[in-house]
Amino acid sequence: MWQWFVDVLRAHPAIAVFLSLAIGYVVGKLSYKGIGLGAVTGTLLTALVVGQLDIVISNDVRSIFFLIFLFAIGYSVGPQFVQGVAKNGLPQAAFTIVVCVLCLGVAWLCARIAGYNVGFAAGLFAGSNTISSALALSVDAIEQIGKPPEETNALVNAVPTAFAMTYIFGTIGATLIIALLGPKLLGINLVEACKAYEIKMGARANHGGHSSAWHQFIARSYRILPDSSFIGQTALRVEASYRHKQFFVERLRRDNAIFDVKADTVLQAGDVIAVAGERGDILQQLGHSLEEVEDRELLDVRIEGVDVLLTNRHFDGKTLSELAKLPVTRGIFLRRIRRGATGVDIPILPATELHRGDVLTVYGRPQDISAAVSTFGRADRSSDETDIGFVAGAIVIGALVGTLVWHIGSVPITLSSSGGVLIAGIVAGWLRAVHPTFGNVPPAAGWLMNSLGLNMFIATVGLSSGPSFVAGAEQLGASLFLWGMVATALPLILSLYIGRYLFRFDDAILLGCCAGARASTATLGMLTERAGSQVPALGFTVTCAVGNTLLTIGGIIIVMLMR
Repeated sequence: MWQWFVDVLRAHPAIAVFLSLAIGYVVGKLSYKGIGLGAVTGTLLTALVVGQLDIVISNDVRSIFFLIFLFAIGYSVGPQFVQGVAKNGLPQAAFTIVVCVLCLGVAWLCARIAGYNVGFAAGLFAGSNTISSALALSVDAIEQIGKPPEETNALVNAVPTAFAMTYIFGTIGATLIIALLGPKLLGINLVEACKAYEIKMGARANHGGHSSAWHQFIARSYRILPDSSFIGQTALRVEASYRHKQFFVERLRRDNAIFDVKADTVLQAGDVIAVAGERGDILQQLGHSLEEVEDRELLDVRIEGVDVLLTNRHFDGKTLSELAKLPVTRGIFLRRIRRGATGVDIPILPATELHRGDVLTVYGRPQDISAAVSTFGRADRSSDETDIGFVAGAIVIGALVGTLVWHIGSVPITLSSSGGVLIAGIVAGWLRAVHPTFGNVPPAAGWLMNSLGLNMFIATVGLSSGPSFVAGAEQLGASLFLWGMVATALPLILSLYIGRYLFRFDDAILLGCCAGARASTATLGMLTERAGSQVPALGFTVTCAVGNTLLTIGGIIIVMLMR
């Protein structure tokens, strides 16, 4: 039976690939206290084990899925990458460049001191920085060096060996150093730092740092008494008179007739008004000056919610407090801001800046929602259909551009087809964010392209490298693990001090910047959990987009340096 199974896998290597994926994803989900191997490491380890059966698989399969993955990663980071490099995220982008240079430089130095060849060096860099996409680019770059086939295969097989030996501490170490050791090294009380930052950004101290909405929505009905200061004033003037509170007069009952209130509607004695806003504001400011009444018909306001994709460049970089003063935001309640490919939740504070490509979850009356959507961008009601023609065309153009070779003196310079597709993905993602009429890749499809593309590549590399993995692990396993610890820890510790003393980031976002520069989503999750706030995410989105891209390209650079 066993021999039959082995023979089937050798005759049908596609079965071996999917076997590696099936077991690898299960293994990757195993975790201890929130820290796990992840699908990439699970798939690689499984493929290396299955590869001991001498499975031969075509490199063409690897190349196809590799290009799909590179496009997906570029598409996902495109908007935030451009935002960071081109506009107000420049300090965070500059910090990320410094961190990525440190990560690359330390990994290169460790490899040189240890005497590793280019394959082990590339795997050390990718694994210690947990950047799986760099592994893929390194393999592609090694194959283009022009070495004899046997030597090339040996170098390629060394990459996943070193990656597997260094990835585990790369994952755990980044989280421990940034989220646990970082605050102690720098003397940061993360909870208090985030509370102070929220107050500096316009939050009220009594909110305890847990504000969950721009305008938190409840509705109450009140009768305007004869001696009320509301008499003779417009609805807009009444709302504006409570400068630090947020509520809106939505409807009113007058002479048994109910109608919607506009900004210029003048209020009269005896009117019964429906007021929507934050519970504390309404009860504190109106509960003592007006008579609350029960009027279910008046409060029966049709409310709808919609996700709005911000595309209007006029509002790029505007703060929520600036937008709250606009007539078009009257009656609109902001419940959530998501940013970047992973949909990172951004804290809703008066001084929070919006970026093009942000997705805003808003609630309000249909007429108010319609006006807001047309002003800010468009409703994010993307279909489930992927624009395959756009995706394939972008991959073709990127790959063709990447094959071009420029010469600086006698030195040939090329992006390679892989680098070209990555850049094409970045451009495509940015274009989709600012012109969302074409190039749709739904989040679920993007995740599938990213995850399946990468892990299919990892599975084929692991299967091909299986026979040489044991020998490499026996020869350099302990050495690789220890040098991987150095390559992981040293850049992260240095980045903490560089971010604080050179770039002078606020303590509340500093650790988020460090996590983003290393593209460590797991670390951000631990930071926000320990802080009890989403403030660290303000330092994550731009740095993650730039860091993910630069560390990926680092897979090519480490090969060039080691040559």
